[in-house]
Amino acid sequence: MSKHHEFMTEAVKAALKGMRNNEGGPFGCIIVKDGEIVGRGNNMVTSTNDPTAHAEVTAIRDACKNLGTFQLDGCVVYTSCEPCPMCLGAIYWARPDKVYYGSGQEDAADIGFDDAFIYKEIPLPYHKRSIPFEQIGREIALEPFQKWAGKNDRIEY
Repeated sequence: MSKHHEFMTEAVKAALKGMRNNEGGPFGCIIVKDGEIVGRGNNMVTSTNDPTAHAEVTAIRDACKNLGTFQLDGCVVYTSCEPCPMCLGAIYWARPDKVYYGSGQEDAADIGFDDAFIYKEIPLPYHKRSIPFEQIGREIALEPFQKWAGKNDRIEY
């Protein structure tokens, strides 16, 4: 069995374990660095009442905690399903070297997990989105940005 197959099997096991424990949906993820699993996660949305507790996000949090870093340079993500838009964003912020996924968007949609509506919302003008967005208070909201720009001891990321 190849290492890739072995690691994807671990991601699927995480999904199955989470389902058995009624933690959330059928998704699992592991993160590997130098051939070792450094992070594990499964969907925990319903058990934690946290809509961001997707498998990839929980695995990223676990790996970052275990590695003592906020970036996953040199890491590889193995996820049982193609990441949703939120997880895709989290993966890009974490900056791993590569992502391998098992099932695809269509497979997830077939069982009721359809992310297509989010992809359709992103390019829409704010006022045409199903959840309207409206900018207010920009003048006061810029203060933290201005202070950040002048902060000498900031940690770049």
